Amino acid sequence: MQELELEPLTAEAFAPFGTVMDAGAAERRLINEGTTERFHALAMADTERGGGRTILSLFRGQPRAFPYEIRMMERHPLGSQAFFPLSNRDWIAVVAPDEDGRPGEPRAFSVPRDIGLQYGRNVWHHPLIAVGQVCQFLVVDREGEGNNLEEIGYPTPYVITKP
Repeated sequence: MQELELEPLTAEAFAPFGTVMDAGAAERRLINEGTTERFHALAMADTERGGGRTILSLFRGQPRAFPYEIRMMERHPLGSQAFFPLSNRDWIAVVAPDEDGRPGEPRAFSVPRDIGLQYGRNVWHHPLIAVGQVCQFLVVDREGEGNNLEEIGYPTPYVITKP
């Protein structure tokens, strides 16, 4: 097993894999007669390939026990997938570059409780990693015809020793 260190999340470090959805960095618009702040266009869903459509779902992630082994990665070749936490809990995102159709060496990011991420279309990532307790996420992704899920295991797992 290889140890996988958690990196602090920055938009620059995550850019090869997708978009960091941070209200603090977004264009702020006052709407509804000035009573509501709109953090505009945090990300743009990429879901229409092959006749797909954008859907909103609620995911309820069970907390992972640490040390936690990263044994597989998945990707969605027909659409992006965005996660925004609703439970006010930090969480972990694991992504990897593509190496000839397989996930390369993963990178693990510690994601603050008020930050969402959008994985780009066809980006290798690990399924949701909730930390500490059951966590809910608003998820924006694709529904439609075609195979939009690939999963590949690592021959030797990587391990995150602690959140």
